[in-house]
Amino acid sequence: MLGFYLKRLAAGLMMLIALSIMVFVLLRLAPGDPIDAYLNPLAPLSQVEMDALRQRLGLDQPWPVQYLAWLRAALGGDLGYSIDRAGVRVLPLLVERTGPTLLLMLTGLAMAIVLGIAAGVVGAVKRNSAIDVGLGVLAFLVISTPAFLKALLGLYVFAVVLRWAPSGGMLTPGAPFSLTDLLAHLTLPASLLALVYSALFMRYMRSSMIEVLNQDYLRTARAKGVGEFAVIVRHALRNAILPVITLIGSTIGIAIGGAIFIESVFDWPGMGLLMVKAVETRDYPVIMGATLLIGVGVILVNLLTDLAYAVVDPRIQVS
Repeated sequence: MLGFYLKRLAAGLMMLIALSIMVFVLLRLAPGDPIDAYLNPLAPLSQVEMDALRQRLGLDQPWPVQYLAWLRAALGGDLGYSIDRAGVRVLPLLVERTGPTLLLMLTGLAMAIVLGIAAGVVGAVKRNSAIDVGLGVLAFLVISTPAFLKALLGLYVFAVVLRWAPSGGMLTPGAPFSLTDLLAHLTLPASLLALVYSALFMRYMRSSMIEVLNQDYLRTARAKGVGEFAVIVRHALRNAILPVITLIGSTIGIAIGGAIFIESVFDWPGMGLLMVKAVETRDYPVIMGATLLIGVGVILVNLLTDLAYAVVDPRIQVS
């Protein structure tokens, strides 16, 4: 099993390098000159000063040389300095923004897992009933609605009209920190983030559960006098949940994209909002650093998913 995980880790590292190369090339192919991001319109530089700045930043070198220089520094923990925030190192800035994003994503995914699995089990047990049809229609509406539209509608209805939640931010400005205040700001964006993923988990869980409920060993368990609740929870659920575990692991990368919309709409001070502002200001070091950090997170989550898959079903032997 150790060899399997080492192979997956090596493959993940290769994908990470390929991702960084792709982002680097796309940034260089973007309209304009990278040096423009360093210029102040109120204090224009002469051509000689611009050439000196370009040389100091290494932008006068060929692209492969620039990329290898960035990669060498990144492997040493140096992601450079933010352009938009003069004098601020990128790595501490990303670490500072990672906490709020993890809080939002993990809360949203936890809610999605619980709601999705529970709804999927109910839909499978009550197959073709009014409850099952209603859950299916609701899941279809949630999945087919764009993420930004769900975020804007949720903000308008629950924060503006009903005033059940704050309209943005992570904490109330000027107020002392309290867990209640944090939860008040977290509940709405996390719930909106959980909506689409709970619908996906529900559909997969329902299909898998229906297949498992028709297995012979469940009929045997019922014939032995095992209660229906125990049959579903102890026997059917454990086997039916395996495809959902795989889906949860692959959903992490997609959830990052959803978090970007949510953080932008609710002004949540996380990685997504930072990346949006970095793109707007062409803050190349922040974009490259955030891409690298997100890629590392996705690779680690996929490895943990493989481990969880083997733990849930001991019959699975990876090699």
